[in-house]
This record gives sequence, structure tokens and C-alpha cells, in this order.
Amino acid sequence: MTQSNNNPNTNFAPQISVSATYMRGGTSKGTFFKLSDLPERCQVAGESRDNFLLRVIGSPDPYGKQIDGLGNGSSSTSKTVILSPADSNDYDVNYLFGQVNIAKPMIDWSGNCGNLTAAVGACAINMGLVAADRIPENGICAVRIWQENIGKTIIAHVPVYTDDNQKVQVQETDDFVLDGVTFPAAEVKVEFIDPVDGDSAMFPTGNLVDEFTVPNIGSFEATFISAGIPTIFLKAEDLGLTGTELQSDVNSDTDLLTKLETIRAHGGVAMGLFSDISEAQTRQHTPKLAWVAQASSYTASSGSEVSADEIDLVVRAMSMGQLHHAMMGTAAVAIAAAATTQGTLVNQAAGAGQSEKQLSEVRFGHPSGTLLVGGKTEQVNGRWQAKKVSMSRSARRIMVGQVFVPADCF
Repeated sequence: MTQSNNNPNTNFAPQISVSATYMRGGTSKGTFFKLSDLPERCQVAGESRDNFLLRVIGSPDPYGKQIDGLGNGSSSTSKTVILSPADSNDYDVNYLFGQVNIAKPMIDWSGNCGNLTAAVGACAINMGLVAADRIPENGICAVRIWQENIGKTIIAHVPVYTDDNQKVQVQETDDFVLDGVTFPAAEVKVEFIDPVDGDSAMFPTGNLVDEFTVPNIGSFEATFISAGIPTIFLKAEDLGLTGTELQSDVNSDTDLLTKLETIRAHGGVAMGLFSDISEAQTRQHTPKLAWVAQASSYTASSGSEVSADEIDLVVRAMSMGQLHHAMMGTAAVAIAAAATTQGTLVNQAAGAGQSEKQLSEVRFGHPSGTLLVGGKTEQVNGRWQAKKVSMSRSARRIMVGQVFVPADCF
């Protein structure tokens, strides 16, 4: 008898490779794919695509570290992006975002990632998805993004330059400092255009502030808003918090985490996002839960001092069951829209009640430092609408190459 294979294990699955770009955008990191580079059955939404992306990131991981993938064990780094040619001449690129759960075999496609949005324009240019005649030789390229998850328009203002070989390149390095990111980079201004549908309510309950009761926990004042991402804003003091918490203060407190998740689940029902609180278990990306307080001095996670004199308010926000280390970009959109709408809890925390002047921008303190956001809201037929929200982020390629996954994982 002849033995054709010296390896007794003949039931293994070989690995396949897929082109990918690993990028930082804002205070998040994610793995970016061009739709046409994905395996054919992963080019459409469904189980195969989800399983492929889960394996890329290294989820589900009961150890919470995602050691066997590109995730880094936090919601800020457990992210995937799929880019494709725009379906309309009004846009340059379609952007689809997937928030990968660390411990569960689940990807939440219900919302956007505002931080990674800052990287979408640059990545689209580098992937050849932006037409050459839309890219200047030097200056700023306004990349028109169609955000598929939420059906919204975003403009990313990406700096470009012509190199020594007369090839236009994305400028990634410069001296713009973003709190929550160690090294400086080139500034990318991001504009979220009409972040709320004209026929939808920015405040889904119809109120700027609601009385909100959570069984066995208590009653709260809350501002429910759908701008950027559905968000529940509470007063820090009503939660027994200060608004100056760092991750170590919250993420190690299991009782507090359970309380906050229960409030988020009931808030999702109040906003009309869930029909029952049980649905929150499979939809952890939305809504977000955040708490606000008046400006107060504190020490940021980097050790730097944030003075009450340099900010308008403090905000803390939960992401995928944990306190975010800085601030999600989409939540920053919600903060900007709420802060510039007179009467919301965010607006009140920013001290707007002391003046009749409507705010156009605010600088808020988060665990890693501060962020300036701008917004334009107005009343149309008696309802508040956000017309535009803007902020500055930065983005940088970390790796371009091939990601490997077992061929039988999807």
C-alpha cells in the first residue's frame, strides 16, 4: 500500500487571502475592503459575509481579546468597512459599516461609525473609487460619501498633494492633534449633511426632554435624539455620576454596566427602535447611551489636565456595553445637534439656558480630552431639524495587503 500524503491530517481547510486596508479613522481602527475584492458569496449581505468578517476580526472570542484576528479587544477597533462605486453621479463612493461584536457571533449593521468616516474618503481615493477628474493636484478633495447603513450624505474634505513622480497622493501626516490619538496627522474635516430625514423626527418622542422611567431602577429626565446615531442623553447626576469618569471607573463596575444597559434597552423602546427590551441584546450598536454635566475640570486618560474654562460641558458615552475611551463620531454628531437645539439636556449642560443666543458650536470634554463640534439646527413646521453637523478628525493607513482566513469559515 502506498501513502500519498505524509500528513495524517487530511481534513484541514487551507487559508485564502483577500485584499484589505487597515486604517485608523478618528479614534477608531477598522479593516477596509473594496466590495469587488471580497469572495463572491460575500459580496452580498448575509451569513457568508458576516462569518467572513467575524473571522477577519477574530470574533466571537470568549477571552475578549480577538487574538486570532485584526480586532484589538475593544469596540473602537472591532470594526469593518466595505466600499464600492457610487450608484449615483451625486456621490463618489458607497460606504457600508459593520460593528463586530467581540464575544458574540454578531455584526450590527444598524448604524454608522463617524470616526471611520474620516478614513473613508482617503481610502476611497487610494482604492481608485474616486474619479481622477474629481481629485485636485493639490489642496482638498471633497469626497462625497453615501452612507448605506443610514442613507445619509457625508462630505469628507481630504488633503491631497502631487508627489515627486507627479502622482496625486492622499496627505496623511501633519500637525493636527486629535485627543485620543497619540500622534499628530493631517486634518480631515467631515460634514454630515441633513443627518435627520426631513420627514422624520429628530426627537422621536416629540419632546426635547422626557420623563423616563426604568422599572426597578428609577425615573430620569432624558433627551432622545436621532441625529448621526440614535442616542439617549441623561444627566450625570441622575445616574450618580459626575460626567468626568474614565474607562477604569465604569468598565470594571459590573453593577453599573448592567444598570446602564438596562436603561439603554428601555430607552430603545421609548424611542421606537425596539418593540421589546429583549431586542437590545442583538442590537448593541444602537441606540447609544450618554450622560452630560456642566463643565468641570478633570484629568484625562493621557494624564493631561482638562480645565473647565476650556470646555462647554462634559459628556461620556457607552459603546457596545463599555465606556468609550474618547467619543464615537456618530455620538459627536448627536451631541452637536442636541447642543445647538435650545432646551435639550445637552444644551442646558452647555449653559445655553443662561442666554437667548442659539449655540452654533460647542467644545465638550470626553475621557481622552476635548472635541469641538459645530451644528446648524432650525425649526421647520414646528419641528427641529439638523441641517448640518461638522467636526475635524484625522485618518491614516496602517497596513495595505492581504488578510488571511480559513477557506471554510464562511
